[in-house]
Amino acid sequence: MTIEQHLVGPLLFQMLPYNRLPASGYSTPSPPPSPLRSPRLRPGRTKTGRFSPAPPPPAVRTVSERLAWLFLSVIVRRQGVFLFAPLIYISCMLVYMGTVSFDIVPIIKHRPAPGSVYRSSELYSKLRDEMDADDSSADTISTLWESAYEGGKWKPYVNRSSEGLPESNGYIYVEANGGLNQQRTSICNAVAVAGYLNATLVIPNFRYHSIWKDPSKFSDIYDREYFVNTLRNDVRVVEEIPKYLMERFGSNMTNVYNFRIMAWSSIQYYTDVEIVVLFFLVSVRNGKHSKLSYPPHPFPFIIILTGPAKTVCGHITTMSTHFILSAFHISHSPFVTDQKSYMIQNTRVIRISPFANRLSFDAPAVVQRLRCLANYEALRFSSPILTVGESLAARMRKHGALNGGKYVSIHLRFEEDMVAFSCCVFDGGKHEREDMAAARERGWKGKFTRPGRVIRPGAIRINGKCPLTPLEVGLMLRGMGFTKNTPIYLASGKIYNAEKTMAPLLEMFPNLHTKETLASEEELALFKNYSSRMAAIDYTVCLHSEVFVTTQGGNFPHFLLGHRRYLYDGHSKTIKPDKRKLALLFDSPNVGWKSFKHHLMNMRSHSDSKGIELKRPNDSIYSFPCPDCMCQANRTDDLRSSSAT
Repeated sequence: MTIEQHLVGPLLFQMLPYNRLPASGYSTPSPPPSPLRSPRLRPGRTKTGRFSPAPPPPAVRTVSERLAWLFLSVIVRRQGVFLFAPLIYISCMLVYMGTVSFDIVPIIKHRPAPGSVYRSSELYSKLRDEMDADDSSADTISTLWESAYEGGKWKPYVNRSSEGLPESNGYIYVEANGGLNQQRTSICNAVAVAGYLNATLVIPNFRYHSIWKDPSKFSDIYDREYFVNTLRNDVRVVEEIPKYLMERFGSNMTNVYNFRIMAWSSIQYYTDVEIVVLFFLVSVRNGKHSKLSYPPHPFPFIIILTGPAKTVCGHITTMSTHFILSAFHISHSPFVTDQKSYMIQNTRVIRISPFANRLSFDAPAVVQRLRCLANYEALRFSSPILTVGESLAARMRKHGALNGGKYVSIHLRFEEDMVAFSCCVFDGGKHEREDMAAARERGWKGKFTRPGRVIRPGAIRINGKCPLTPLEVGLMLRGMGFTKNTPIYLASGKIYNAEKTMAPLLEMFPNLHTKETLASEEELALFKNYSSRMAAIDYTVCLHSEVFVTTQGGNFPHFLLGHRRYLYDGHSKTIKPDKRKLALLFDSPNVGWKSFKHHLMNMRSHSDSKGIELKRPNDSIYSFPCPDCMCQANRTDDLRSSSAT
């Protein structure tokens, strides 16, 4: 026997149950089931067998545990759990809120909507290397307008009158407000109204504006003699009203009654009105009416152009609150055969101020013809402006000698007032916010800070209302295939924070020029402090470019679109980007150069397809001259030959 057997044997023998039967081949039968426990035995007391281990000692409970156990047992035994449950819940919540800090609660960060944040600088940093390495489109400027004339070319066609004019019915004097091209709208509409009413048009007066701050007169910007001679068979135009008529008003134009015409009025509004003849005047003094003596003959009658006149007891009130005019209606008088002529003849002088946008875009063909004649033929810039503008265009052609003398012009609206008015946020930080707030208060006192005014820069950007920055313009053009050597003319005012914002654009297009870099100080001295004259120079250079790029709405591109269509066979040759799509594209940090360029090439193709467009109802004839001012090329010769015969 080994030592292990000697030691383990007695131990196993002690662990086995005692068996009094001798060992045999048969198995021991199962013992009988244990008897039921006596109900007299108390809980916790058990019979201990001979070999069973001793029970563990009872656990010692703390005072708090005993109290809690006693409290819960009382609640359960008394069935008051439903009464105390809300109290227990509230107590637990108060303890939890007092002991747990809210700083550990997860913070849900708001994710800006796509396109609502300015991230163009980050995109430029990412795409710059691939952009510079791309030379796949070296001749974009010459092959840009591929589908320009698939529908046929259009030619200018404005039928001029060759007959003399009948005797004039009177004089129309208008005051043109706004900037250069808003004033242009007033001039063209005034020509149309004067011609329709057979009136003599006085050379429009340009009203001084606190924003434009340009005191220029008509002859400072336009060639007055050329304007008068071009219209001589269609509309009479004079420099001033005859003195004998002005003596009736004390030789002061402000004494002439000013008719307030509603914006976008139809041409019928100027004729289909109640004609009121005033035969005596009653003034209002201290709230009482006192009859004055009859005015001397001839008395310049006043005509009300604001719609049907309403009379009460034979009196009529004009728009001026200073006079109550006693009058009678003659619109249905048998002595009046032509209301339109009678209105002007008896008034002799009609003054309308302001006159911008006082005629609707939709009008009869005779009115549209006069508009076309005024805008595209009669209005020519004065000799000093035309000389400098065409000289700068010639210098740009020299810079584009490698491209066949072709260049790109861009109308960039990133001046301080435009950035402030847009309420958009760029990457200038606190300094930019302070500058823009000060500029808004200077230009539009209280307009943006009045109670209830909510400004949402993100929504403005998503809707495509933010002006493009110089960096975004450069990214867009490079994506459209224009190379680094493309000659570019930049038409703009003073760029906001130019030293910083213009740097990326100059990196992408070093062959970029402005009127200040092309012309000498002596050449620009005559125009330096006149915003409208400087804008006229930009207009001339942009008009002659192969490609015109508009980055923001306004009257400047509005007129250039139509003028370029008039000159270039009906095609505007203009890139008008979809700024909603650009906002999404510039806010895509994961976009690659190939995908970026693909989107912009599609946008360029869309501008090409929209180059020739016909005017629709409510469209401006100054942007869409086809078909009112132009005819298709195959019909132009037929129309001219038929008119000659």
